[in-house]
Amino acid sequence: MVRTEAKDKDFYFPTYQAKWRRLCAVSPVQERSLERTDTDEFILPTGANKTRGRFELAFLTIGGCCMTGAAFGAVNGLRLGLKETQNMAWSKPRNVQILNMVTRQGALWANTLGSLALLYSAFGVIIEKTRGAEDDLNTVAAGTMTGMLYKCTGGLRGVARGGLAGLTLTSLYALYNNWEHMKGSFLQQSL
Repeated sequence: MVRTEAKDKDFYFPTYQAKWRRLCAVSPVQERSLERTDTDEFILPTGANKTRGRFELAFLTIGGCCMTGAAFGAVNGLRLGLKETQNMAWSKPRNVQILNMVTRQGALWANTLGSLALLYSAFGVIIEKTRGAEDDLNTVAAGTMTGMLYKCTGGLRGVARGGLAGLTLTSLYALYNNWEHMKGSFLQQSL
């Protein structure tokens, strides 16, 4: 196969600038698609909210509580394991005992917080669907009912303590969540 020298040179050894132009060539369609827009990048059904509802947030809540419980339990298990084996020399039995304590405590706390989050999320979704409104009353009611059900094995006194603990924690959360709104309302009333 015989080729002329000029064709070979142009074909096989293009100049750097020509090669760069070919690589960086962008069509008009690509230029429009590469432009930044301030609109949302997802399509919502007609009448849908941009915020997530309780049901969508339930998965995040449950998973987050399980992971938080596992991390807290692992640290607590390490603390307890080191405390219980402080008289032992560093050896395999001591390491195994510490790891067992870390695993046991991590699973215990993950299960506890995950169960509480599951109950809270289920009550929250049920209350929201029943009432047809999403507000802080749902949050406080779900927390109170979660505490009551979680401590129901302790009799009426346990139910009352659990309900009071749930009511207190969710009321504090609702207060924290609406602090800016309440502060603005107080400032308007004082003027």
